[in-house]
Amino acid sequence: MPRQMGRRGIRGLHRVEMPRERLERLGPEALKDTELLAILLGTGYTGRNVLEVTGAILKKHPKEELVNLPFDDLTAMKGIGKAKAALLIAAFELSKRALQQGISLRPVITRPGDAVSLVADLREKRKEYFIALYLNARNQLLHRETISIGTLSSSLVHPREVFQPGVTLSAAGIIMAHNHPSGDTTPSQEDLRLTDRMVKAGEIMGIEVLDHLIVGGDGFFSFKEKGYL
Repeated sequence: MPRQMGRRGIRGLHRVEMPRERLERLGPEALKDTELLAILLGTGYTGRNVLEVTGAILKKHPKEELVNLPFDDLTAMKGIGKAKAALLIAAFELSKRALQQGISLRPVITRPGDAVSLVADLREKRKEYFIALYLNARNQLLHRETISIGTLSSSLVHPREVFQPGVTLSAAGIIMAHNHPSGDTTPSQEDLRLTDRMVKAGEIMGIEVLDHLIVGGDGFFSFKEKGYL
């Protein structure tokens, strides 16, 4: 299919790159910030497709800043007119109100996808990060902790660093997660050994290892879902 000329929006991208389709197929947690913003904007402008536009916007205004920009600042950006600025402000305000209403509620993790959404930022890391999510007996998130930042190929993780915060928090369970910068979520032999080691340590500490997730590229691998736990 030829690339659409003129206003280059999501329709101007190759089929597998379309953010709306990726959201439908993989869920919102799999999308990058630029893709989520692209869905809201819908189109770019002559000479730049929507992902190029959102990439430039977020490079200049990180998402933490973007959500608080006033109407005039948004409309001053090339590619954002009054209609798109109004849409963004409405979406940001609705999200803020929802968060304010549920500020005292802890996220509940009932399936691997729930946990993946809490560590989705790992997809963009160039080094290997090892994260621990600590849960109470109701599977509510108590705390997220970065345990280790390793090299491009591996990270060093010790049970002491993993379970110490859990003991302090009186956590009932833990979900471990790390990224594969290569994008391949297939567990390595090191991943398998580490998981087994942590499960045994958890049995001693009285904190159950509920899952170990590997995220990378567009997908993830769940040790629980695949029958390893």
